[in-house]
Amino acid sequence: MRYDADVKFYSFEIVIEKEEDDEGYLAYSPTLPGCFSNGKTIEEARKNVREAIQQHVSSLLAHGQPVPQND
Repeated sequence: MRYDADVKFYSFEIVIEKEEDDEGYLAYSPTLPGCFSNGKTIEEARKNVREAIQQHVSSLLAHGQPVPQND
C-alpha cells in the first residue's frame, strides 16, 4: 500500500444563483475567478461546479500555480 504524504485537501465556497434568462442555475466559486458551471437543478449545478473546481485545481497544480484559498 502506498501512502502519499503530499495529499492536500482544499475547501472552496460555492455560490449558486438562479439564472435570470434561463430555467437553470449558475454555480461558481468566488475564490477561483473564471471557474464556473451550471445545471438545470441546484443539485446538478452543485455537482457540475464541483467537477469544474477539480479540473481547475488540477490544472493550476500541473502548471505550478498556487491554489487560492480563503483565509
